Amino acid sequence: MNGWVVLLWSFVAALVLIIGGIFGSLVVMGRISLFPEAVPTATPTPVETGVVDVTYSVMILNASPDAGLDEQMRDVLINNGWAADVVFASDSASQDFSTTTVYYIADEDELAAIGLANLIGGAAVEQSDFYADLNDTGAKQLTVVIGLDRSTSAPETPAETPAP
Repeated sequence: MNGWVVLLWSFVAALVLIIGGIFGSLVVMGRISLFPEAVPTATPTPVETGVVDVTYSVMILNASPDAGLDEQMRDVLINNGWAADVVFASDSASQDFSTTTVYYIADEDELAAIGLANLIGGAAVEQSDFYADLNDTGAKQLTVVIGLDRSTSAPETPAETPAP
């Protein structure tokens, strides 16, 4: 019986040494990391939500073929706190502007432009001084150009047909 105990202990010792050797070689080869490094996570960039600032004058230009969209948007702004005498609605010289866009002049006007774009149901926001000359009073001004994306009568752009 003493021989069987020695044989059993030798098998256990051999098994421990084999497992220890395999584990040690995996650690040395880099297959197993005892202290894994933290995985870097992407930090989400904050999305500007803008502010609705009714102290700005707003010029609304309808650049779509639908008549009256400028007046409808003017009513939306007046119902949301703008004074009627600082919201101006008019038709644009062109009627093929593709995307409704809110334009602002100075960098400090960007948050107000984003807030206005969100208020009117989403619109692109761009900085441009193209409409700065139309502001005679020198007051803070935003310009909304209503595009074909708000039009109900604008023809849809045809899908590209594959070449034969």
